[in-house]
Amino acid sequence: MSEVLRVALVDDQALMRAGFRALLDAEDGIEVVGEAADGERGVALVRAQVPDIALVDVQMPVMSGIEATRRIASDPALAAVRVVILTNYGLDEYVFEALRAGASGFLLKDTEPADLLQAIVVVARGEALLSPSVTRTLIGEFVARPPDRATAPGLDRLTRREREVTALAARGLSNEEIAAHMVISPLTAKTHVSRAMTKLGARDRAQLVVFAYESGLVEARRR
Repeated sequence: MSEVLRVALVDDQALMRAGFRALLDAEDGIEVVGEAADGERGVALVRAQVPDIALVDVQMPVMSGIEATRRIASDPALAAVRVVILTNYGLDEYVFEALRAGASGFLLKDTEPADLLQAIVVVARGEALLSPSVTRTLIGEFVARPPDRATAPGLDRLTRREREVTALAARGLSNEEIAAHMVISPLTAKTHVSRAMTKLGARDRAQLVVFAYESGLVEARRR
């Protein structure tokens, strides 16, 4: 990650892009490297600029934010790019599909400016890209369904310890909470999480959580 965070804006609403640009351009250490009004142009922009963060609207003409995310996440040349989905509706089905496609997290379009700036920094650092509280909400809303093991192969690659930390992460525990639960150091917990992500090809913690539920490693508590 460079000292200046480079951000691409992909949204079909010109007023929304202008608002985000004004906010980000006013912040030291953040540079908006370009804008796009649909998913197809957004993918082209990200390929041309390779930003640290791409803020992508979930619903757009020509190509949806979900498909744009999928193309960005599957491009080896864009492995360092983190996609953050923008939505008006909170934790809707589109957001879950975007996480499956490779998004690192999501933001409501009406989020507070300070929260937007903090989220960009957190995502760019590659830390826990979904906070435990958001993870728990995501689980409660969208993964209380039968596992689809066909879409989540690779469980047999994990050691017993790695399966355990993956399951705990999927239940919304932070690395510190995992460490306390397993009576290990936070650094060891982080190492186990990182190794599980590497073995499963998960770009970040968000994909690790999706995998855990889709594979049947853990089951959501039905409400």
